Amino acid sequence: MKSDVKFKDRLKYAVDNTFSKGSGALIFWLAVLSVVIIGVMALVVTVFKITPDGEGPLNFWEAFWRNLMRTLDAGTMGGDAGWGFRIAMLVVTIGGVFVISTLIGILSSAIEAKLEDLRKGRSRLLESNHTVILGWTEQIYTIIPELVEANSNLKSSCIAIMSDRDKVEMEEALHDRIGKTGTTRIVCRSGSPMEVADLSIVSLNASRSIIILSPEDSEDPDAEVIKVILAITNHPERRQEPFHIIAEIREKRNSEVARIVGKDELELIETGEIVSRIIAQTCRQSGLSVVYTELMDFGGDEIYLKEFPSLAGKTYGELLNLFNKNCLMGIKSPGNPAQLNPSMDTVLTAQDQLILVAEDDDKIFVDGKGSIMNDLIRNEKNPPAKPEKTLLMGWNWKAPSIMRELDNYVPKGSTLTVMAEGQNLEEEIKEVSGELKNEKVLFQPGDITDRRKLEALQLDIYDHIILLCYSDDLEVQKADARTMITLLHLRDIAEKKNQDFSIVSEMLDIRNRNLAEVSQADDFIVSDKLISLMMAQVSENKSLNSVFQDIFDPEGSEIYLRPIGSYVEPGKAVNFYTVIESARKKNETAIGYRLNADARNAALSYGVHLNPDKSEKVIFTPNDKVIVLGNE
Repeated sequence: MKSDVKFKDRLKYAVDNTFSKGSGALIFWLAVLSVVIIGVMALVVTVFKITPDGEGPLNFWEAFWRNLMRTLDAGTMGGDAGWGFRIAMLVVTIGGVFVISTLIGILSSAIEAKLEDLRKGRSRLLESNHTVILGWTEQIYTIIPELVEANSNLKSSCIAIMSDRDKVEMEEALHDRIGKTGTTRIVCRSGSPMEVADLSIVSLNASRSIIILSPEDSEDPDAEVIKVILAITNHPERRQEPFHIIAEIREKRNSEVARIVGKDELELIETGEIVSRIIAQTCRQSGLSVVYTELMDFGGDEIYLKEFPSLAGKTYGELLNLFNKNCLMGIKSPGNPAQLNPSMDTVLTAQDQLILVAEDDDKIFVDGKGSIMNDLIRNEKNPPAKPEKTLLMGWNWKAPSIMRELDNYVPKGSTLTVMAEGQNLEEEIKEVSGELKNEKVLFQPGDITDRRKLEALQLDIYDHIILLCYSDDLEVQKADARTMITLLHLRDIAEKKNQDFSIVSEMLDIRNRNLAEVSQADDFIVSDKLISLMMAQVSENKSLNSVFQDIFDPEGSEIYLRPIGSYVEPGKAVNFYTVIESARKKNETAIGYRLNADARNAALSYGVHLNPDKSEKVIFTPNDKVIVLGNE
């Protein structure tokens, strides 16, 4: 059968295919056409010996050069003489106008398209040993400064961020909120962390660590985090070496699935569990959140793990006072979880690592040389625990977990009163209260900003007050504003009725903490900041996740702020070697102290002194506290 497709149709189809291949193909073919036009006319001029008046015959390359100049600049032919030469040059110039001009236009468009593509942040990253952050939340403004501080001793480092936001918007936001980052470069790329193709943009195979942020505006954030982990670990072009992935999971029930997907490559941060434990512990011990913050940020002293083969054979109790400016916290054995405040007769092996608080990893020295002032040691036992009354005000997704965690710490016979408002809240509280063993739960619906309802609560009967923000229903600033209104009411009631009660408040934005301090709350829990600090620490040292898990595990040793009078004599100058020895006799590990006089002074870390110089003498007051690792 004879084809009815005409030549012009085939030509048109070929042209369409060429255009569909993009600017590269167009540039190539227009360049070829330009060369053909210039070459053909140069051949005509040479063969027919067409020359300008007063000049001899031109060779091919001379003619080719003159033709090229006329295509690039039409004004060049203005001085030509001889009608034959003028006509030949006119043909070349017209060809240049149509072909070369089109070529220049396409080149210009291609450059603009490339610049636009760069603006979209779709070009591949060519870095190595860098930290990758997948996702974008408020936590990024805490994580990046911490990583910058951690990398400050390096000549050059890089943090790559990929999210579905616009690249320029991310860069502008980081510039406004963080500013200069020293020797650390911040590179932003746009893409979906759940897309396998997009993950290649940030060079995961060459990365040092990968941080996955839980999305803020998702109906099921844990599912999205698990999808990202799956995309990384099952990437078709992934490296053979294991990745170092740090991810946060909100609900504990989703942790097992995440671990199945991530296996040994994943360090999981259970956000809901950890924040709930911090709030449950801090409401009973004012200043504890400051201790956690000091331990987890890179600004002062932080936690390090280091081997000391020369100390093998010594017991944990003997090791406590061998360091003058480093506080021992525990031991990490190979293949086992970290063990904080182990038994004092635990023997160190050559393969074990000591868990220490230090200013930096190169400032850890076995240089303890202070004397113990035995005459100032007290060995008073902690008073027996009594049933406690706690008031929980406000509600968000962490509240049920806080109720469960609080039940792990309070004595039997304690009561928890919940004052909040929301849909199906009473049924949810009733369901959680059925799981509790030590607490009886009472529910009182109401608006926590209503002054009359607050005054009717008899606030002075409560040992602890926990104030949660309505983060599930309100955006960050509105939720924090509502919290601050409630705080101001509570403090005003306390002053007018001459009452004294402890308040621990949850804040979402760290910038609002300074504003809220006028309310004189005993403590502020900026939950996102604490989780961000932990993720930054674990991204730099994988082993630290085991340490943090032990710190927040209610089954092991936790951090407590005990009255200093139970350890040493108040009112007399005493060194910290003596405090450590007194704590050792109680099977506890002392790591610092809190001075009550500075408890509301932000510039002095609210009175918290971690890892003090053990040889310096301090005069404590009866209201000061010693910070120890121990059991309830």
